[in-house]
Amino acid sequence: MEKKKILNINDLKASINNIEIIKKLNLTINENEIHVIMGPNGSGKSTLSKILTGHPSYEVTSGSIQFNSQNLLNLEPEERAHAGLFLAFQYPIEMAGVTNFDFLRLAYNEKQKANNLKELDPLEFMELTQKLIAKLKMNQQFLNRDLNAGFSGGEKKRNEILQMLLLKPKLIILDEIDSGVDVDALKVICDSIIENIDKKTSIIVITHYPRILEYLKPDFVHIMIQGKLIKTGGIELVQFLEKNGYESFQ
Repeated sequence: MEKKKILNINDLKASINNIEIIKKLNLTINENEIHVIMGPNGSGKSTLSKILTGHPSYEVTSGSIQFNSQNLLNLEPEERAHAGLFLAFQYPIEMAGVTNFDFLRLAYNEKQKANNLKELDPLEFMELTQKLIAKLKMNQQFLNRDLNAGFSGGEKKRNEILQMLLLKPKLIILDEIDSGVDVDALKVICDSIIENIDKKTSIIVITHYPRILEYLKPDFVHIMIQGKLIKTGGIELVQFLEKNGYESFQ
């Protein structure tokens, strides 16, 4: 049975401040696939994630992006999120004066409302969240603290995954989720993702480090150089990269 296509990027070009970063990039992702994008600093990996989620600083100059049969470029950032796109940030921001619980409940209910689904009151949402917190091995006290305020790197990343599990996205972008996280926390995060996401959900993993691929087994590995995906393969591509470096692809 042929898999449903969830993302199709065709000849994408994009720039910031009139400097072209993404150069005729092509990528197709089907349901229930894990794609890894690796490349040196400045190759455009994080830029791609920001373009997908609608960051206003980046201008798409040509090409197209179809997400779940919709023209992604016609959607506002919040519409993209409601349609099932989720980005776990490399550096989650801190927000003083906004509790983690209130932020998560607002995000959850906004998506529910946008999709004509039932919103949850505080007690119902607490019950749902407590189950997920247990799976992530998080301390429940984090719900009552200001969003990410005083959280360690690993705690911030687990909080991103908690948000992800609540929102149940169709396409997850993990932008260097492994940076600043120790091995034990990384394993908990990856196990929680694999065990709890919908079987039709797909993942884009942006990383510098092969360690995360021990837990998230990719279907495809892409090498990104100067705004293009220049090589696609399987896990053997990571092994080749570790031995030969990015210079071998230039």
